[in-house]
Amino acid sequence: MNVSQLPLNALRAFEASARLGSFTKAGLELRVSQTAVSHQVKSLEAVLGISLFDRLPRGVVLTDEGQTLLPVLNDAFNRMSAALSRFEHGNFQEVLTIGVVSTFANGWLIARLKEFSQSCPDVDVRLKTNNNRADFLEDGLDYFIRFGDGAWHSTNAIPLIEAPLSPICAPDLARDLKEPSDLKSLPLLRSYRHDEWSRWFQAAGVEPPAPRGWVFDSSIAMAGAAAQGVGVALVPMAMFQQELSSGQLVQPFPQSVSLGRYWLTWLKSRKETGAMRQFRDWIVVSTSID
Repeated sequence: MNVSQLPLNALRAFEASARLGSFTKAGLELRVSQTAVSHQVKSLEAVLGISLFDRLPRGVVLTDEGQTLLPVLNDAFNRMSAALSRFEHGNFQEVLTIGVVSTFANGWLIARLKEFSQSCPDVDVRLKTNNNRADFLEDGLDYFIRFGDGAWHSTNAIPLIEAPLSPICAPDLARDLKEPSDLKSLPLLRSYRHDEWSRWFQAAGVEPPAPRGWVFDSSIAMAGAAAQGVGVALVPMAMFQQELSSGQLVQPFPQSVSLGRYWLTWLKSRKETGAMRQFRDWIVVSTSID
């Protein structure tokens, strides 16, 4: 069927009637009469050659064909609404989709989103948190803020924040810790990077113990477990300043080990947009100040 020949008003009348379950309610929403809505729906049924509703004494019920058509129209109208909203107040808002490792999102970025929105009001940000693993193309990312060494295939990378790792734990556990070797008697909460604790013990001049303890895919969850007294977590201290300042968590020893930092990354094949350029300039300046 030629889409250009489909009656848009009739499609809108059908979508509203199906969503609200009533021609009368649809008429109120669309600011037309119930008779006009009914006529529009009938005209659409005539064009398609199918029945979209079963007419009942107390309303209308979708037929199987109507149930098939409704989600398609819902999606189409929602996408049109989202696109048109970008022109609100006469200004075009450019969408920017950013993937962010959840630790950085919670420990740094979220607290500064208002600042970015105020400085770049024409950029409409879509934020997707993850655990340091994402696919630019599959996830539709313009940028990906991740932790590591900055060497990723076919990817540009700008360094943001250094993130040395150090132990944190609940205050009750910290009271019995006098020297780094005391950690050997406690559960050591671990991430999927299996060598973090051994590298830290080496930096502290202590023979590393055999790994034991819970394994987490998120530093946020690991720090939460540490706050509950489950064990001692090894995390990027810069991302947990609020918890440390409040006394929810404490740093029992000053030793730290650097295994990477946070980077702003994007595909080399990605053509930079105006929104990307604005975000890049803002975050580079903001992280250098911090």
